[in-house]
Amino acid sequence: MLNSYSNARYKKILKKPETVIANPTGYRSVSSLIYTPNKVVCMLTRFYVLLTVLCIIISCSRPQYYQTNKSYKKQAKQYAKVIEQQPAFFDAQVAAPVDWVGTTNFNLRKPNYVIIHHTAQNSCEQTLTTFTLPRTQVSAHYVICQDGSVHHMLNDYLRAWHAGIAKWGNATDINSASIGIEIDNNGLQAFTPLQVNSLLQLLDTLKRKYAIPAANFIGHADIAPSRKVDPNIYFPWKLLADKGFGLWYGDTTNISVPTNFSTPAALRIIGYDIKDSTAAIRTFKRHFLQDTTDVLFDADKKILFDLIRKSM
Repeated sequence: MLNSYSNARYKKILKKPETVIANPTGYRSVSSLIYTPNKVVCMLTRFYVLLTVLCIIISCSRPQYYQTNKSYKKQAKQYAKVIEQQPAFFDAQVAAPVDWVGTTNFNLRKPNYVIIHHTAQNSCEQTLTTFTLPRTQVSAHYVICQDGSVHHMLNDYLRAWHAGIAKWGNATDINSASIGIEIDNNGLQAFTPLQVNSLLQLLDTLKRKYAIPAANFIGHADIAPSRKVDPNIYFPWKLLADKGFGLWYGDTTNISVPTNFSTPAALRIIGYDIKDSTAAIRTFKRHFLQDTTDVLFDADKKILFDLIRKSM
């Protein structure tokens, strides 16, 4: 309880609340309990400063791709809602049954091809940025950095935008039937052992999970010979084929090419689009001979003939 001295001080302060008087008793000055307009402004200013600092700290602590990941989740939820919808009747002119009947026998469509690319950019970070900017309109399911780390950017069952205008055999909408793998490489360099090791592990997983045929592991240039050259000539296609990912030829020493052998027809059997036959030949040699010329010599024709037999 305040003593008589402090009571007197209390009365004095009530008369002049703006006066700050020292409190020799050790009790908090009553003036500090009275909120003048200046004090209120000061307190609000401090509050907003602290709030601003807190917002900055929270913003800085978020992952680099927080906003793009948020966008990914939002789009995924939208597609999930589409899948959940009851199928609509295809024609308003056709009599509709009273009750809708949903089948119990279905699953997700699975990828049947793996398309391998090089990024043609200067770093993995640059590629990740490219694939998270809406204006670029490009993406891939996986990105493999030079240190061997693998970014899984899109669910395998969803359609990435990596193939563009392309064709392989009778397939023309490659994006709808494939998984796209981008390897961090500017197009002029060899692929690192760490990248190749990660790629082999990834391909093994995809092949077993989706039962993808060995012949359906191909390059971006293979499906778009007149537009693309990736992965570059340093890519180890033979190593992949030895592991069961892609076709390769055997010993061609004793192979005799038939006199009526048609190069365009042979390329078409393997899967190449021969609309531009010169581009198809150049891409074939880039893939199987690490050569950038566009002329098939006798030895090259033997390889092509052997590949036909393996692909049929």
